[in-house]
Amino acid sequence: MNETSWSQRLFGGFRKTSERLATNLTGVVGTARLDNATLDEVEDALIVSDLGPSAAARICAKLAEKRFGLEIGERELKEAVAEEIAAILRPVAKPLEIAAFPRPQVILVIGVNGSGKTTTIAKLAHLFQEDDYGVMLAAGDTFRAAAIDQLATWAERINVPIVRGPEGGDPASIVFDAVRAATEQGIDALVVDTAGRLQNKRELMDELAKIRRVLGRLNPEAPHDVVLVLDATNGQNALAQIDVFREVAGVTGLVMTKLDGTARGGVLVAAAEQYGLPIHAIGVGEKIDDLRPFDPDLVARVIAGVA
Repeated sequence: MNETSWSQRLFGGFRKTSERLATNLTGVVGTARLDNATLDEVEDALIVSDLGPSAAARICAKLAEKRFGLEIGERELKEAVAEEIAAILRPVAKPLEIAAFPRPQVILVIGVNGSGKTTTIAKLAHLFQEDDYGVMLAAGDTFRAAAIDQLATWAERINVPIVRGPEGGDPASIVFDAVRAATEQGIDALVVDTAGRLQNKRELMDELAKIRRVLGRLNPEAPHDVVLVLDATNGQNALAQIDVFREVAGVTGLVMTKLDGTARGGVLVAAAEQYGLPIHAIGVGEKIDDLRPFDPDLVARVIAGVA
């Protein structure tokens, strides 16, 4: 997919978010003086569009600082909002880079079941392949046979090796075997699927701690990344997932999926404002090349509805 096509997909995917924001800015259509009443309307519109109270307040404070009392048109307002959204997003826009030495770089991918975690693993692997890195997958979510089979299907589709075990097997043992195999084969990036259940946080925490101990025996630096996959359709509930997984797994970065067809894409801004965690990539579709590195300026313009 070329970049023009990707941008078009992104605008299409975020259309519901930008339309929701535009609908809630109807009081500012035409030209209005940027007074307290107008700023209140803008802040309400941003909150309703899932940017969250903190980000909304920050954006409005910046607008007031720069333009309070001045006449502002609808397009100019959207441009100004886009710039302030971008200012929040730029510091967290960090591609997931393969830089570990010695190889492999071990990337644990976590997230609740249904978030698009397994598909995202395949898409990340494909991104690494595009940069000529050798990739291996590890089916560490042994809790569900479907997760193992789905990851194996993707591995075959994108032609990467996979280390898997039986349903109910020991995830740490599978990760151990995978790291050893990846080291022997000179693999650059080992991407590990992990269990997504949160009904018992202690059980999941113990499982991830065991994986970390096993990794530490093979490579004290591993895991190099702990990437949380979030489903954008969950809106503000995605923030609660960040809270839990930061406690359980020590999240180092985020990937947000399912931004196509949701009016809740503004939660990206809320996550950036509240946590400051790197956002590595976003997904706007089911195809293998529908995941791309996070571009803060483009996303800011899309959210604000500035084509």
